[in-house]
Amino acid sequence: MAARKPLTDEEIADHLAGLPGWARDGDGISRTFDDTWDRCIDLAVQVAAKANELNHHPDIDIKWGRIRFVITTHSAGQRLTELDFELAGSIDTIAAAAQIGQ
Repeated sequence: MAARKPLTDEEIADHLAGLPGWARDGDGISRTFDDTWDRCIDLAVQVAAKANELNHHPDIDIKWGRIRFVITTHSAGQRLTELDFELAGSIDTIAAAAQIGQ
């Protein structure tokens, strides 16, 4: 995948304003969802399929009853790009369809 153009701090703030639950997390953005173990695993599998489709993969941390996603663009030098926010929106759509985090 070709490197994406890193976003400015202002662009990042604008994108985050449209994604409730997501927050700046160092060089990335993150969101945590609370649900049962099984539903967190199901969410991870569905997000993994979307990530493969986009060729853009989040870090996924699963604990008992909690799943956390962290997204950054490695090919842009660990900086945030439009692709990160596209994936975050997709994660929200997948979670909403599964009624996780509602």
